[in-house]
Amino acid sequence: MIEGFEFKQCISILKSTGKKAGNLHALRDLIAQVSDDCIFHHTYQYFLKEHILEYTNDFAHWAGESLEERSLAEQLSNIDPYEYDNISDFRKELLSVVGNYIEKFPEPREAMHGDEFFFNETITLIFPIGIRVKNLAEFLMAIKFVDVGSIYYHFYEARMRVGGGIDDFSKWIEESLEKKGLAERIRAIDPFMHNTEDIRKHIAEQTEKELRGDIEIMGVEE
Repeated sequence: MIEGFEFKQCISILKSTGKKAGNLHALRDLIAQVSDDCIFHHTYQYFLKEHILEYTNDFAHWAGESLEERSLAEQLSNIDPYEYDNISDFRKELLSVVGNYIEKFPEPREAMHGDEFFFNETITLIFPIGIRVKNLAEFLMAIKFVDVGSIYYHFYEARMRVGGGIDDFSKWIEESLEKKGLAERIRAIDPFMHNTEDIRKHIAEQTEKELRGDIEIMGVEE
């Protein structure tokens, strides 16, 4: 019996830490001090905020846009948080990249007043949205219309929960529907090259392609 897929959604309530950085020295010091929840908010949850796709986290965004430290912004954007087993190891890599940059450029720019980096945390609420699907056709209909917060939760945030860079969608498709090819195509969608609406579009396209293939096979068999 096929296990159904239950769509869930997450929303985030912003919480200020009261900490801010006006230059890279302060940024490095505060990255070392703030909570794991703060690091998570500024990195893993970046794509929930629909930011500029040139960057992959808030630290890179600030370095590139506010300080115009493009080289550092690129280095920070190249860090894949899903490659690390925990936030502690990921934090160390962030500190290493910023620290190495400061060694080469010990007098980095100061941010304009009001354009400092403000450290925040989020309280994330996760809840079912009342949609459960049991086959690929139902999944396709749902993926086209669920809220963007649901796409984010199942495609991005799941990678920490499931591990191994695996999202909830491809895991269910492979394990419950036994469609390994489609699951692999969904996993091949680069999470850092698209915003969440693009992710939705690509998943829908791959699912439609799979369904058309199933229909063609059924026609041949008949």
